[in-house]
Amino acid sequence: MEEYLIVGTVTSTHGIRGEVKVFPQTDDMLRFKKLKEVYLDTGKEKMLLHPESAKFFKQFVILKFKEFNNINEVEGFRGKTLYVDRKNAVSLKKDEYFIADLIGLTVVREDESKVGILKDVMQTGANDVYVIEKQDGSELLLPAIKDCIRNVDTKNRIMTVCVLPGLED
Repeated sequence: MEEYLIVGTVTSTHGIRGEVKVFPQTDDMLRFKKLKEVYLDTGKEKMLLHPESAKFFKQFVILKFKEFNNINEVEGFRGKTLYVDRKNAVSLKKDEYFIADLIGLTVVREDESKVGILKDVMQTGANDVYVIEKQDGSELLLPAIKDCIRNVDTKNRIMTVCVLPGLED
């Protein structure tokens, strides 16, 4: 399991007081209001930062960190990723998973025959779609619905599925 989970990417600075504009990569944008600490991946290290305030502008979050007070200090953060560690991750409901925990799962049918490896999760709005790389190198797109996804075992890294008729054509 990943130790850190992505919550957003810094897109630009905002104003002159050290604020940054963040494109959120989380389902719950309001989580930025409660965020006590976040890690900025500088490319060399994960720098621990403490959000002081969070405002919302269109699809972005404007974050101010306690550690920085002017634009010059945050200029280099453009394009950098923000992470939280697992203890600061949002609580998940039953049958909810972090995408980072799903990527790489071995996907098997209910008879335990191998389908392939889960390579990506497409977020479509209605329901997620799992991209599974089959053993022959082709892809299977499987909707993340109860009729298809029978069991997810992140500890043992196995997802059990039912491939509905017509999905493999």
